[in-house]
Amino acid sequence: MKKFTSVIDVNDPAQLVYDALSLKLNPLKNNELGKNKTLGLIFFNASLRTRLSTQKAAFNLGMNVIVLNVEKEAWALEFKDGAIMNGSTVEHIQDAAMAISTYCDILGIRCFPGLKNKAEDYEEIILNQFIKYCTVPVISLESATLHPLQSLADMMTIREVTKRSKPKVVLTWAPHIKPCPQAVANSFMQWNLALGHDFTIVQPPGYELSEEFSQGCHVMYDQDKALQGADFVYVKNWSSFQQYGLMPDVKDNWLLDKSKIKVTNDAKIMHCLPVRRNVELPDFILNSENSLISLQAENRVYAAQIVLKNLLSNNF
Repeated sequence: MKKFTSVIDVNDPAQLVYDALSLKLNPLKNNELGKNKTLGLIFFNASLRTRLSTQKAAFNLGMNVIVLNVEKEAWALEFKDGAIMNGSTVEHIQDAAMAISTYCDILGIRCFPGLKNKAEDYEEIILNQFIKYCTVPVISLESATLHPLQSLADMMTIREVTKRSKPKVVLTWAPHIKPCPQAVANSFMQWNLALGHDFTIVQPPGYELSEEFSQGCHVMYDQDKALQGADFVYVKNWSSFQQYGLMPDVKDNWLLDKSKIKVTNDAKIMHCLPVRRNVELPDFILNSENSLISLQAENRVYAAQIVLKNLLSNNF
């Protein structure tokens, strides 16, 4: 593994999940592997779980960690090659990445979409320019289109809980007060397909996701039917892909309630967090024994740690 930006970078996703769960049993086993190595974490957006879990993972491997909040602590970066920098940007990514690569052995980048320009967001300009100009391995801590560390933790959680080789997993759209990125949903689709789960995505009309990631998925528009017999229900909001970044009107009630849950196979409920309680999911579900949100958050450490372990083992 030379970089980690999507499931495509992983030779055997199922084996990676197994390795992460094995590592979880003894997280300090390789605490000398990262000795004298430095992980740089570059944040263009706010973070709680991603920041803390990745730092914890690095510490478990004996690594040093440097964190940079770009918007507050660095020069404004220019990402366009050949730009005449006579405006608000101060430093070109080519120079910044060169410098960062001399300070860090592995680099993690977190950036969000602007949700204004579909082509620009889906070109992954920030992430790809870092990969282009960095001379060290790069990990996506979430990008404009994907969140692979979250999805790896989610696959760990499903495998840890289920006794079925092919569980029925449903990704359902949820209400929200503002447009949200499609990254978690895109990534969750990718990883479920790669692992061969019985996977369904259900959303209101107008919220179809990019075919780049949804191709091969079972797509539905009736939430009640989609939930029937589900073993796992992953709840997430995303904005429209076709009407990019917008929130088309939704007439039906998409908030899970007791009647909706009854048709599942006593489904475990998942959400990546942060969650707007009683908007995306009601308290009684989030606080129930079937809620896996705490386990998902815990597994973020070991998802990051197995990726770092592989990068350290294969590149140094």
